[in-house]
Amino acid sequence: MRLREALDVNTGDVVAFVGAGGKTTALARLARECAADGLRVLATTTTRIAADELALFDRVESISAEGIVTPCERGQALFVYDRIEGEKATGSTPDRLAGLIAALRPNVTLIEADGARRLPLKLPKAHEPVIPAETTLVVNLASLNAIGQPLDEAHVYNAQGLAAATGSAIGAHVTVDLLAAALREGVAHTRARLTLPAQREMRLAVYLNAVPPTGVARVYADRAARKLLAGRAVERVLIGSAQAHDPVDAVRRRTLAIVLAAGMSQRMGQPKVLLPWGGQTVLQRILSQLIGSVDDIIVITGAQREAVEAIAEHVGAAGVNNPDYAAGEMLSSLQVGLRALIERDAQAALVVLGDQPMMRAANVRKIVRAYAQGKGGIIAPSHAMRRGHPILVDRRYWQEILDLPPASAPRDVINRHAADSAYVETDDSVLRDIDTPAAYQEELRRAGLNPLDQAQ
Repeated sequence: MRLREALDVNTGDVVAFVGAGGKTTALARLARECAADGLRVLATTTTRIAADELALFDRVESISAEGIVTPCERGQALFVYDRIEGEKATGSTPDRLAGLIAALRPNVTLIEADGARRLPLKLPKAHEPVIPAETTLVVNLASLNAIGQPLDEAHVYNAQGLAAATGSAIGAHVTVDLLAAALREGVAHTRARLTLPAQREMRLAVYLNAVPPTGVARVYADRAARKLLAGRAVERVLIGSAQAHDPVDAVRRRTLAIVLAAGMSQRMGQPKVLLPWGGQTVLQRILSQLIGSVDDIIVITGAQREAVEAIAEHVGAAGVNNPDYAAGEMLSSLQVGLRALIERDAQAALVVLGDQPMMRAANVRKIVRAYAQGKGGIIAPSHAMRRGHPILVDRRYWQEILDLPPASAPRDVINRHAADSAYVETDDSVLRDIDTPAAYQEELRRAGLNPLDQAQ
């Protein structure tokens, strides 16, 4: 995946790169991508970059004393600097950016707004980063090469500050938790330093750089991404390598599961989610398959509200009540869930049925991974050319579901967007449920559970 799509960079965006571990490489890569798309690209720095890295750009100009350089050209990445001092090219001050944009008329502006002495990890100091007010997107970088390195000034920019902020010892090895903490603290520090114009929002993203598609570094990156998204620190986390052919392998967005557990189970004759399943309830079994694959879980309650909420709270999930559960329509529960996810800053919803205890964590991971790899805005499991559950739905389609009248079904929206839907091949468990006593007994047998033991 390209950086432009992964970061959702559009005409008019002003993107500031901060942090450590490949800022200039990532900025230049994004500049080339935007130029290849026919855009006019302006790149600059509010600090300094290595003079030898100016060769990464199509055209390089200094701001002369006589005036502004010639305007950006379509399909070209122009880098503007102030002067060369030794091995560094210094940039202009943030307050000059508006004038540069007005004079050079770029479609996209990219800024290196931080320095890190080419180190893989950084905690900003009090005066950093140097982000102009026009910025619409901040990308905070860290290299996974920092993992296992000593926490000292030779390997981590502002190691003393990071040690103090996290209670770590100087010289201790950098762990995934420490890397995630540095990024979290850096994002919070960036937010505190920015004064945005009224009526304008700014997005924040993290790019975990130097991550191969497989191996232990990828496992570490996934873990760091979960920590950052769980704290709502950022909108998205990119995982990849700025020097690779495809610089982004995955984009992790805040993904929450909505477990639909409000129904009255009329065909079953008793609450399906509370039925026994191998020493636990059906709902407990479902929740256990979600933990670790999504950033949070909410359970929609209705019938048996207190019992269902108690199970949800036991694993750290939130219970959200559907006051219209007695109407028996799944749509109303899903709409309640989506409204709750909007309040929780989620970007994707994994819609989980409450009567599929045979659901497998491996299938859930496949669905979430396909979404992270940009396969589509709607991801569904499939077996033998039949669509199953759970289904992941990107936030851009939620309002259409919320606007559906009571007689409609969520599949109406899903079918409407077939061009943006992708399917992952799974086993047939995604097609089966326990809607009736006979189906429940059959699924117990399939799972190797004795129906008589469940009844006790």
